[in-house]
Amino acid sequence: MAKKPEDDGRKLVARNKRARYRYEILSKVQAGLVLRGSEVKSIRQGRVALSDAFARFRNGELYLVNCHIATYDDASYNNHEPLRSRKLLLTKREIGKIRAKIDQRGQTIVPLSLYFTRGLAKVELGVCRGKATHDRRESLKKREAEREMRRSYR
Repeated sequence: MAKKPEDDGRKLVARNKRARYRYEILSKVQAGLVLRGSEVKSIRQGRVALSDAFARFRNGELYLVNCHIATYDDASYNNHEPLRSRKLLLTKREIGKIRAKIDQRGQTIVPLSLYFTRGLAKVELGVCRGKATHDRRESLKKREAEREMRRSYR
């Protein structure tokens, strides 16, 4: 049986499928984004790419880097840069916990999904460790085996 998605008021805009393939996700955190109006309108149209994005610390704050939000066509001269760094909104305690994990074990922070909750844009970040090539192949084989088992039950 397929799982029913939880109805928690989220409107999913973009998902980073590549992150789930390349990285082992150790923990997840929800963060807000500091955006311009034209960026919000473009996100609502679903014109976002998270595949090459990552988070980086700068001056004690966390920024989302390399996230492509396409320009909004009707924004005229007030348009935004598609690849600009965007500040992530987290509490000092959350930032401290993430920084300790990253410094301690050589891990990275990758955005997993972008969605709206009660009208606010949120990004789900994952503290991740990179998978080796053989681990990626192993997870693909495991997924294929599970898919075959589900087919045989039908």
